[in-house]
Amino acid sequence: MDLALIALTFGTIFVVELPDKTFLATLVLSTRFRPLYVWIGVGCAFAVQVLIAVALGKALSLLPAEVVRGGAAVLFLVGAFLLLREARGADAEEADTEAEYAAKADAAGDRRTAWAALATSFLVLFAAEWGDLSQLLVLSFSAKYDDPVSVFVGALGGLLAVSGLAVLIGRWLLARVRLSTLHYVGAGMCLLLAAVTIYELL
Repeated sequence: MDLALIALTFGTIFVVELPDKTFLATLVLSTRFRPLYVWIGVGCAFAVQVLIAVALGKALSLLPAEVVRGGAAVLFLVGAFLLLREARGADAEEADTEAEYAAKADAAGDRRTAWAALATSFLVLFAAEWGDLSQLLVLSFSAKYDDPVSVFVGALGGLLAVSGLAVLIGRWLLARVRLSTLHYVGAGMCLLLAAVTIYELL
């Protein structure tokens, strides 16, 4: 495993996911169910999605290196664009997003069993994250660096760290850091990765 690639993947996914709906969904679910069960259910959903993204990226790595790097640069630029676009309305939409996930959690009924918490957390996050920016970034990392194990470990670690923060100190963190600021930081990270990738292409 490449520790530098694990750190790069971890940092990128962490920064991009912190202002994302993943954080809010996990926070809301942890108020409805036992937080440990929520974190485990969410983690299982992430593991499946990261595995799929890494596998797709590994398949794409068989293409010519220039094509892979060009595609990765485009994905990083798209990520920066999406984060910048969402940043303006992120703070205003925070309450609506929380209400949306609260309704989904409540649809599971009044059961407070471990199974209900695990299944609800898995299904809500799996649906929310499908085709999400983080999944596309994992795919591009896997294709560009052709080291699926390191990318998997770094990406899953980043997602588990974000969801862990949401479960433990989510409400405290949201009271002190604006979601729009986190979007801008994530966009800056994507722009930096795009610039490095374009430099490598040239």
